[in-house]
Amino acid sequence: MVRPQLGHMDPDLMPMLEETSALLRRVFQTANELAFPISGTGTAGMEACLVNTLEPGDRIVVAVSGFFAQRIAEVAARAGADVEVVEAPWGQAVDPADLARTLGRRRAKVLAATHVETSTGVLQPVQEFAAIAQEHGALLLVDAVASLGGVDLPVDQWGIDICYSGSQKCLSAPPGMAPVTANDRVRRLPRAHPVRSYYLDLTLLWQYWGHPHAYHHTVPVAFVFAIHEALRLTVEEGLPARFARHALNASALGAGLEALGLRLFAPAPLRAPSVVTVEVPVGVDEARVRERLLTDHGIEIAGGLGPLRGRIWRVGLMGHSSQDRLVLLLLTALETALASEGFRFEPGAGMAAASRVLAASSAA
Repeated sequence: MVRPQLGHMDPDLMPMLEETSALLRRVFQTANELAFPISGTGTAGMEACLVNTLEPGDRIVVAVSGFFAQRIAEVAARAGADVEVVEAPWGQAVDPADLARTLGRRRAKVLAATHVETSTGVLQPVQEFAAIAQEHGALLLVDAVASLGGVDLPVDQWGIDICYSGSQKCLSAPPGMAPVTANDRVRRLPRAHPVRSYYLDLTLLWQYWGHPHAYHHTVPVAFVFAIHEALRLTVEEGLPARFARHALNASALGAGLEALGLRLFAPAPLRAPSVVTVEVPVGVDEARVRERLLTDHGIEIAGGLGPLRGRIWRVGLMGHSSQDRLVLLLLTALETALASEGFRFEPGAGMAAASRVLAASSAA
């Protein structure tokens, strides 16, 4: 980001725009022509995907089991859509059978879901959702903010029609860009009205990122440099190796937390490799523990959102932050913070359990 700036219409920038799109296709695992990062955070990606697929009165079914799926529903409603929510308790995945019944009762234009629900650490069965969407003639819209580049998400293989993410999660670029991709089904949608947002109109944006590189808005060039490099590093590591690294470190952290007597929030079959959620023990001040981790050890973890506020901690193991040494560092620091709260555990048990998981993987 500190390299010399180029103008957003400088001819020397155009090859980097094209390379960024090509790298994104590899990370999204898609042949879609339309693949580029929007100037904005993940919520901008969310809104772009919704306003480019929906017109007022269009019906959308949203699989909701957490904070960010609720936001999808809210943004869709603000866009004038007819929104129906299929819910599951926070900490669970939405049942595909419930989605199938809902779509079977009344046709919907779009089915929307989060892949990794950041608020709960739940990995949803998006591949099953895709089959249901195809069976009922709906477009599948997927939030991959906490999964792209860290959790396997083969867009074309699964049949995802439109997908968005954020630059700051598993890609480990600074926040401020929202990768999106959309297939030809989305691009050929007939519209009675123009896309409600000029800034987020994917067709207009693609005319800048693709040929003829026509002016649309002043793209933050330093952020283009950053996401280009982040994507290059992702591809250099290789997606299978990257997915395996995230899964291993999440398993090690989970084993360490349980060895300390803590309870993981998401059930075992649904635990995401990029966000580990753990319940706050009774009698422990969750905010004070987070403050101690940050001020004493330079480690930041997140608290719960919505109804989980004060009830869980959320640990991001994403991109560059998904490292075995950081897992062990967190467990060591957490022991100190928990001890200060009077929580009883076997000293060193967390590190020992995590180390066994890591060692077993190395031996294999």
